[in-house]
Amino acid sequence: MSGAVKKVSLISSLIATVKPNLQTFVKYAKVELTPPKLSDLPEVKNEISKMIQTARTGRWKSITVKDATLNSLVFLEVYMWFYVGECIGKRHLIGYDIKL
Repeated sequence: MSGAVKKVSLISSLIATVKPNLQTFVKYAKVELTPPKLSDLPEVKNEISKMIQTARTGRWKSITVKDATLNSLVFLEVYMWFYVGECIGKRHLIGYDIKL
């Protein structure tokens, strides 16, 4: 019986510990994981045109290290999600399974 009481107390302490973290996760997930709306598209278009203009004028040379690091991390994240999607699509980590 004491083993069951220990398990119940362990589970309730685990729930008490996890609950605030889960609430924080849900709060940020609702904001960050929502798909873009149609009203967001003009802003995306402006950002892309600003990036192209920066590349053409050579203003990219004056970007701060912090901004360059953030841009690199965003690029890496997008690339890794693309790679994960490819692995899921081909159902293999390496190459495609071609049946002859």
